Amino acid sequence: MSNRDAYEQKLQAKLDEWQAEVDRLRARAKGAEADAQIEYEEEIDRLKKKREEVRQKLDELREASDGAWDDIKDGADRAWKSLSESLEKARSRFK
Repeated sequence: MSNRDAYEQKLQAKLDEWQAEVDRLRARAKGAEADAQIEYEEEIDRLKKKREEVRQKLDELREASDGAWDDIKDGADRAWKSLSESLEKARSRFK
């Protein structure tokens, strides 16, 4: 397996993991009081947008030529880091 394939598989696995985390937050939101529920939903919307950015970068990676792959990977890494940090903040905020 090439580094490219391994990276794409790793990114897909993280996207799946992050989706599960968003689903857990959504389940907590349903049991929260009205004000907290609104906060949860706003945070979930932000996380969904960031997750979509990472998913789009993954699609770009899959379609990229070998020459463009490294540049697109850098963008995917930045999007990945941003989503990861946002999820961590959401986890700590809604414990």
